[in-house]
Amino acid sequence: MSFFGRLKAKLNRGTSWLTGGLADLFAGRRIDAEILDELETRLLTADVGVEATGQLLDGLRTRVARQELADVPALVAALRESIIELLQPCARPLVIDVAHQPYVILVVGVNGSGKTTTIGKLAQRLTRDGLSVMLAAGDTFRAAAIEQLEVWASRTGAAIVAQQAGADPGAVAFDALQSARSRGSNVLIADTAGRLHSQSHLMEELKKVRRVLQRAEPSAPHEVLLVLDANQGQNALSQAVQFHQAIGVTGLVLTKLDGTAKGGIVLAIARRLGLPIRFIGIGEGPEDFGEFDARAFATALVDGVGAQP
Repeated sequence: MSFFGRLKAKLNRGTSWLTGGLADLFAGRRIDAEILDELETRLLTADVGVEATGQLLDGLRTRVARQELADVPALVAALRESIIELLQPCARPLVIDVAHQPYVILVVGVNGSGKTTTIGKLAQRLTRDGLSVMLAAGDTFRAAAIEQLEVWASRTGAAIVAQQAGADPGAVAFDALQSARSRGSNVLIADTAGRLHSQSHLMEELKKVRRVLQRAEPSAPHEVLLVLDANQGQNALSQAVQFHQAIGVTGLVLTKLDGTAKGGIVLAIARRLGLPIRFIGIGEGPEDFGEFDARAFATALVDGVGAQP
C-alpha cells in the first residue's frame, strides 16, 4: 500500500471525519447558513482552530454569496481545495545540503512526542538514500532513550556517539559533531531530552546545546526539527509557538496521526506559523513515516476512505 493509502486508512481510523454524512444530512439543499454552521462546528471539533477555521469559512461564504457553490458536493470540493491552498506553502521536504559536512539536524520536542522513534526512522530513510549518518544521544536524562537510539543505530547502520546517563547534553552534541566531521559523515542527527515548552530552564538548556554546536560549526544546526504529537490538539500549536520563539524551528514532524488525532491541528499550525512540515507519522513501522504532501493530506482529511490524491 502506498503511503497515501496508509494515510487515508489510518487518519482518525479512516473515517471521513469532516464531511462524512454531510451530503446525506443536507441532501438536495442549496448551501445556507445552517450548512455552513455545521461545517464550522466540524472544523473546530477537528482541532482546526479558530484562526484557520475562520479563514476557510470566510472564503467559502464569499463563494456561496457569489452563487459559485450550489450544493454540498460543490462545498466539499471547495473546502478541499481551500485546505490544499492553506497547506501547500508548508509542504517543503527536508533537503540535505551536502555542502555542509556534516549536515546537522537538531531534534527537539516535549516528552512522549516520538522524538527518538522519529530520529530512527529519519536515519533509516537517509541511509537508504546512500548518506552516512551519525546519531548523537543527547537525551542523557533518560537512560532508555540512549538504549533506544543504540538499537536504531544498529538497525540502520548509523554510527552513534553516547555518554553515560546524566552527562552534559552540550558536551555530547559537541563530541558527536567533532566525531562526525572526522569520520566524514554526511548527516549528524542530535537527540535532545524531552521538555515541556513551559519549562524555561530546560528551554535555556536547549539554547545552550545550540550555542555549543555553533561554536564547533558556526552554520550549525542546519535544521531544527520539532516533533509534535498530533493527539495533543491545540496544545501542539502552543508547543510549536514557544519552541519556535525559543530556538528557531525550521521544520516540523507531526506524529501519531493514526491515534485519536483529528488531523486538523496541522491546519492550525500551518495558519499560525507557516513553518515547513517535513514529515508525518501514521504508525510505528518505518513505512508509516513519510514526507508531507498537502494534496494527499487534504484529500484524506476531507474525503476519508476511498479518497484519491
